[in-house]
Amino acid sequence: MVGAALDEGSGFGNQGPDQGYVLKLAQRLKGQLVLDASEREDDALVGCAAVALRRASTFGRAPVMHDLRFALELFGFLSEAEPELVAWRRQRFAGAAGHHGYHLKRRLADLVSADTLRRTPEVAAAARAKDWRATLGL
Repeated sequence: MVGAALDEGSGFGNQGPDQGYVLKLAQRLKGQLVLDASEREDDALVGCAAVALRRASTFGRAPVMHDLRFALELFGFLSEAEPELVAWRRQRFAGAAGHHGYHLKRRLADLVSADTLRRTPEVAAAARAKDWRATLGL
């Protein structure tokens, strides 16, 4: 129903306008990620897209490239990342692009605190480089 309140709570995600646009943005970044040989680009892009969508909805708007770059920086996909972070993200992102990856993507998006979501991609990258565990609330 138009104008009705949206359902909230665990498993409902974060609604926002034009969320499908994040997939077009992700296509523009293909071939630019720094991945370990055991990581898949589509899993990284789709998992980070979930975080980007949560960030965009936090601001009440459709996703933009800034949101996707934020997520990719946060998880270290745009530069060489520490081996421990690569091992951690390998487990968390594996299968994100698959047909049954909804709960995996929800866990990734929910992992990032509301305060962290409001950071710029540059601040997220600097915080990750300083202490990636603290940045992800681990």
